[in-house]
Amino acid sequence: MSFAEIGAAAIAAGIDDMYASFLKGDRQGFDAHLHDDVTTWETHLPGPLRTRRELDAYRDSRDAAGERPVLAVMAATEKRIDVWGDTGVARYVLVTRDAASGQEQHTRVTDVLRCLDGDWRIVHHHAELVRP
Repeated sequence: MSFAEIGAAAIAAGIDDMYASFLKGDRQGFDAHLHDDVTTWETHLPGPLRTRRELDAYRDSRDAAGERPVLAVMAATEKRIDVWGDTGVARYVLVTRDAASGQEQHTRVTDVLRCLDGDWRIVHHHAELVRP
């Protein structure tokens, strides 16, 4: 296996672990995949969040209001991952299913990652809900 193939496999496994952590309510496990300076741009967020501190503040207020989504499924599908040295880009479709309603959503995601001390961390996350 080439370095790029090894990196792509590590990134794919990290993305799967990150979403498994979300489903378990393991914020620390989820956050282990994020760089402290991660930018987070998502359809439902109140504007771009430019650091993990801003993301944490958003999540803390959301969770305190009882608005954290409860999902039965959260899976990255159709992954395409490229690696160039210590930089990687992952593109995939995130499929979620609400635990209560069963409603499914598909979101197009692009993550930019850096390999730091042997660990891949997301430095930019961009997600856009696919409208039916």
